[in-house]
Amino acid sequence: MKQQKRNTICVQGGWKPKSGETRVLPVYQSTTFKYDSSDEMGMLFDLEKSGYFYTRLQNPTNDYVAAKIAELEGGVAAMLTSSGQAASFYSVFNICETGDHIVSASELYGGTFNLFAVTMKKMGVDVTFVNQNDPEEELEKVFRPNTKVVFGETIANPAGAVLDIEKFARLAHKHHVPLIVDNTFATPINCRPFEWGADIITHSTSKYMDGHALAIGGAIVDSGNFDWDAYPDMFPGLTMPDESYHGITYAKKFGKLAYIQKATAQIMRDLGSIQSPQNAFLTNIGLETLHLRMKCHCENAQKMAEYLRVHPKVAWVHYPGLPDDNYHTLAQKYLPDGSCGVLTFGIKGGRDNSIRFMDALELVAIVTHVCDARSCVLHPASHTHRQLSDEQLIAAGVQPDLIRFSVGIEDVDDLIADVEQALDKS
Repeated sequence: MKQQKRNTICVQGGWKPKSGETRVLPVYQSTTFKYDSSDEMGMLFDLEKSGYFYTRLQNPTNDYVAAKIAELEGGVAAMLTSSGQAASFYSVFNICETGDHIVSASELYGGTFNLFAVTMKKMGVDVTFVNQNDPEEELEKVFRPNTKVVFGETIANPAGAVLDIEKFARLAHKHHVPLIVDNTFATPINCRPFEWGADIITHSTSKYMDGHALAIGGAIVDSGNFDWDAYPDMFPGLTMPDESYHGITYAKKFGKLAYIQKATAQIMRDLGSIQSPQNAFLTNIGLETLHLRMKCHCENAQKMAEYLRVHPKVAWVHYPGLPDDNYHTLAQKYLPDGSCGVLTFGIKGGRDNSIRFMDALELVAIVTHVCDARSCVLHPASHTHRQLSDEQLIAAGVQPDLIRFSVGIEDVDDLIADVEQALDKS
């Protein structure tokens, strides 16, 4: 059969039942797996045979869902993690070690910013945050001999900035390092970063992939395109023997699957941040309707952005679908079928008035979450980004009055009516 389209993969990718097996992906709710001989299990521990022995490392339910996500993104392999935050950490830590350096776009989810700027710095990994809109000649100046990875978000959370993936891929590859792109907001329905030069993709599957605010999870997908063996001294974890696995060299033994194999056998083994099989099962249910929901999210967000843009009480609106938005041109290139359901705006009167508006909403809820079927709002400066200084907030694209509005799949007229009554009260 020819390559299936993404809509079909959403519904039938991953789990391929044989005759007499369940049509629906089963939950392998077990910590352990039985084998008939000690030698057989020993081969698993030596990575000489594929299979399962403990769910802290791998589980069949997870692997089938990971395979679906890899297929949607056009990658060769994927793994699930316990959260999107774990996916971001594993994706970088699988490459970097003490003394290494990261180049990252500054417009990031606050948790990722803090992960790089604080936690990984304590581990001896330094980061330089850059303005992703700077020209290539300026961005090139921040690279160092010990730079090991470049990181960015397809659509930044919450700023809505669209990453110029081709530009960042050129810079990364010129300096012989991979580009990692967090594709959570766009999803593979609206953008496939591998087609623009990215090497590794991360997701918070808790967002649109689950789509119902039920299951925390993350995913890492490898394109299989980055040649680790071409730069053996830069990536010793992949190109040199791993003494914790009897001297296996991942790049030689697993080829294009090396990155995910190492992340599973080494990082997941030692840190254990695996997604629960039940959460993977729920994520798979969400994936089956991802292509339908993303279209509705984008249509509703576009109408909401157009409504807010002309409202006299609204100071500003950012949404890539608006013709006068700073990222509209990049969105037309990378996201021609729509970006996502998340927009940002501010109320005239500043930060306090924005908070009053949020408190007056009745249908739209104030929650930490984003990107599910129900509409919700958040004030990042008071919530997700409250650990950042004013200078860091501005660098991350977060104005003090910024409201993040995740537009759901309700009837958009009802959503607009709720926003209108809240604006009247503010």
